[in-house]
Amino acid sequence: MKNFNKYIKYGLAVLLVTGCDTDELHELNINPQALNQVNLNLMFTTVELGIASNGSTGDNRYIDWRTNIGWCSYAIQQLANAGGGIAPGDKYTVNAETNAAPFEFTYNDQLKNIAEILKQSGPGGFAEGKYVNMRNAARILKAFSFARLTDFYGNIPYSEANKGTEGIFFPKYDTQDVVYADLLKELDEASAALSTSNADEGFAAADFIYKGDIAKWKKFGYSLMLRLAMRISNVDAAKAATYVTKAAAGGVFASNADNVWVAMADGPSEWVNQNGISRAFDPGDGGQPSYMSATLIDFLKGTNKGAVADDDPRLMILSGGIGEWTAAGFTPISVDPLKQKGMPNGYDQAMLDKLEGGAVNLAKTYSRINVKMLQDSDPYMIMNYGEVEFLLAEAIERKIGTGIAGTAKSHYDAGVKASMQMYTPYDASLTVSDAAVAAYLTAYPYGTTKPALEMIGEQMWVNKFFNWWEAWSDWRRTGFPKLTATNYPGNVTNGTIPVRLRYPTNEVAGNPNYQTGATLPDDFTTKVWWDK
Repeated sequence: MKNFNKYIKYGLAVLLVTGCDTDELHELNINPQALNQVNLNLMFTTVELGIASNGSTGDNRYIDWRTNIGWCSYAIQQLANAGGGIAPGDKYTVNAETNAAPFEFTYNDQLKNIAEILKQSGPGGFAEGKYVNMRNAARILKAFSFARLTDFYGNIPYSEANKGTEGIFFPKYDTQDVVYADLLKELDEASAALSTSNADEGFAAADFIYKGDIAKWKKFGYSLMLRLAMRISNVDAAKAATYVTKAAAGGVFASNADNVWVAMADGPSEWVNQNGISRAFDPGDGGQPSYMSATLIDFLKGTNKGAVADDDPRLMILSGGIGEWTAAGFTPISVDPLKQKGMPNGYDQAMLDKLEGGAVNLAKTYSRINVKMLQDSDPYMIMNYGEVEFLLAEAIERKIGTGIAGTAKSHYDAGVKASMQMYTPYDASLTVSDAAVAAYLTAYPYGTTKPALEMIGEQMWVNKFFNWWEAWSDWRRTGFPKLTATNYPGNVTNGTIPVRLRYPTNEVAGNPNYQTGATLPDDFTTKVWWDK
């Protein structure tokens, strides 16, 4: 029984049949209700919901709550936690669900469904030639999901993953460099193959992200290619340059209108359609504490903490102020930018009491995430234009690839502007004027107040608010922002910021290929291949 979960994880449905003769088994074997008749449009929609909180698995809070929030948001010091909820990333402790969630949910959710789409829309499948654009969009989403998995763990089952129906119950591990090489190839082929002249049976209706807009899907593919190329730039400069050049030539995001949002809704099911990040923090649902880190608040308050003129305009967009948040609603105590205060990472209640010189009422002391961005029906951000502009600025600054128009400064400035002005899908009031952006860029001119690459890294970090797993990967690659590790008593990293997740215990015990193929030692301080 110890390997049963493994069969399920990699996409094999196990049927235990007793008391049947061979004729009955034969009838089961040719059941016309088998998966080869599945509705691929429905399956594709399920995949898109899957990359947003993995909702189709039955609990859309689970992976965000355990890993995106509980691990990444604290490790990269955008949120802080003095107790309550799930927060191993704040004090570098162990939570088995945090480690297991991306591995188990991603293989068993979107990657399982993508594998079926590719099988049935490919050679010999019942839908061969009928869903060409959907097939290539699914390849882009496959690259997105596998990239996140390998970034968490290092070596992973890849080439043999999700092949349980082919008799592969214990897939081999592929090294991260091999995985990345194939993901970039997949993005290259899939992005080029997307075309308005392709067969398209219902793709527009099935597509929650772009409503079948092929031009935008191509931009997504090339933008993701740019991200992955830059992620390997410290360890494979030649391959990085090749794919940065391809991405620039293919055409990446050009405005916030290209941003990848997955639409969410209040109904009909809270477990599938609602935003999992919002549900994790909602006091009437998840109840995860929503305090912002001192590191982030101090950055947003600018150099002069006693004035608002040099503040980042996102200070009172990301922060809703200091106040009480209960199931009845949010009651602000202070929305004055000058009074916003972040909670230091790595402190428990007793330590905060000592730090502050008396008993601390957390709700009356520290800034919270803006509840306008935490509604259950809020869309889920996957990737945005601002990140692309920062990656282009970095590529120019480091001379990686060719064919990028403009200067590093022009791309950096565009990235800051896009990042500050991308929040209106959450709430129409979350606007930042062009004048406010210009004032900020004047106060902190590119490459002047700090080295250019440090400024790019810091802005990428702020840009990834809510998308904390990607912020963690960016920080591991670039080293920016310069974070000070915590050293809470009993932590498991000797006071260093974690740089990797451990494999799930079921995988360690159940897949015999783990010992020979996994990234070892299986510790939080073992770096993945590209983290140099």
